[in-house]
Amino acid sequence: MPRILARPRPPTYDSARAVRELTAADPKLGRLMERAGPYTLKLASTQSPFEALLVSIIYQQLHGKAAAAIHTRLLESFGHVLTLEGKMLGDHPSPQHLLDCPNEQLRAAGLSHNKALSVRDLAAKTIEGTVPSMARIRRMTDEDVIEHLTQVRGIGRWTVEMFLMFRLGRPDVLPLGDYGVRKGFALTFQGLKPTQKVTPDLLATPEAMLKRAKRWHPWCSIASWYMWRACDLAKPAKD
Repeated sequence: MPRILARPRPPTYDSARAVRELTAADPKLGRLMERAGPYTLKLASTQSPFEALLVSIIYQQLHGKAAAAIHTRLLESFGHVLTLEGKMLGDHPSPQHLLDCPNEQLRAAGLSHNKALSVRDLAAKTIEGTVPSMARIRRMTDEDVIEHLTQVRGIGRWTVEMFLMFRLGRPDVLPLGDYGVRKGFALTFQGLKPTQKVTPDLLATPEAMLKRAKRWHPWCSIASWYMWRACDLAKPAKD
């Protein structure tokens, strides 16, 4: 699951209603929700699309602590352009700052060559408007947001789905390609045992998930969150 950053807050939709309606529509999912406990998803409520997607690019394929360290070093490396006569002008570099900085600065922070290209492309597409402002994004459908943001180098559908769920708080997102969601679905609905070694053929297929998810609309984000919780419940208890 993605990490929640920057003053988290609950989503604006009625999560209690979502749980009630999902339980009525899918009692087996309801039993999982009862075992897993309350729905506690929080949104990163102050990040702009540029900031949120920058974090996503940095975190791709890295352990959380390593990615957090890179993110911190990158932000700190712009300290000189975010201050004027000792006064803070902001707490985050702008897209133009990312475009203007030397490659050495990005590499010194720990970004790989490919990620450096991705963050520069993100900055350029934010300036040109391919990455919309938050005000524009709020008026767009989920699929329109995906279509716009996947034009950025290094940003795929899964990354945008996480953005929709954890930054925008969209309630009806089903990330079919997410390993945890597929595993949680198999644990909950397909008889996968917690002790089994998980191989690709044991994970839920998109077709099976879409078929079941007909019961879940318009609350697929909540159901997906509980698929992650199913994976947590399957982990062996620590002594």
